[in-house]
Amino acid sequence: MTAYNAGTTATIIVGVRQPERDQTTMFTNRSLTRGLALVTTATAGALLLTACGGDSTTGHKNMTGMAATSTAPAAGASSQAGADFNDADAMFAQMMIPHHKQAVEMADLAATRATDQEVKDLAAKIKAAQDPEIATMSGWLTAWGKPVTSSDGMAGHGMPGMMGEDDMAKLKAAKGVTFDKKFAKMMIAHHNGAIEMARTEQAQGVNPEAKKLAATIKAAQQAEVAQMQKILDRL
Repeated sequence: MTAYNAGTTATIIVGVRQPERDQTTMFTNRSLTRGLALVTTATAGALLLTACGGDSTTGHKNMTGMAATSTAPAAGASSQAGADFNDADAMFAQMMIPHHKQAVEMADLAATRATDQEVKDLAAKIKAAQDPEIATMSGWLTAWGKPVTSSDGMAGHGMPGMMGEDDMAKLKAAKGVTFDKKFAKMMIAHHNGAIEMARTEQAQGVNPEAKKLAATIKAAQQAEVAQMQKILDRL
């Protein structure tokens, strides 16, 4: 009876201790899992901070690069506006602007008064070339701090090739073939005056852009003079 009770007691003890070992094991496993989770979280956090730190530095470098890039054109524009020029450059622009304006005025008359198609086409070509050049030269004078109109009296008929008021009145009154011939004769004289002014700029000017435009004007108008002479021979 006693032995049976002892065995029963032992059995009961064994049955009670078994759950305690399971609980201990479960507690240990849970502790390990929590530890691994904490380590994993800490590692991920460190990686995230490293990545963010790298992006921040890169972003700062990129912004610095963008700032430098955006500053470069401004410096270039300032340098271009402050390009060297002399009195010959300023005089060239101041004289060529009204000279071009009169050529454009003459060209506009051809649209409604000329009958020869080649005269009409040439007049349109002259207007298309000289209108933008007027804007370009006006921009130079503004950048150089010079007035668009010269103050030394070199205006109107004082410039080579410029037509007087009487000449312009006669051209406006002409029509048909009479206009075509008068236009060609007057524009040849007008172009020759511009060519003379362009040569002076090439010889005495120092501004690269002004000298380049002078060369363009000279070449274009020499070719147009030759074309208008052929028109006169044909008419």
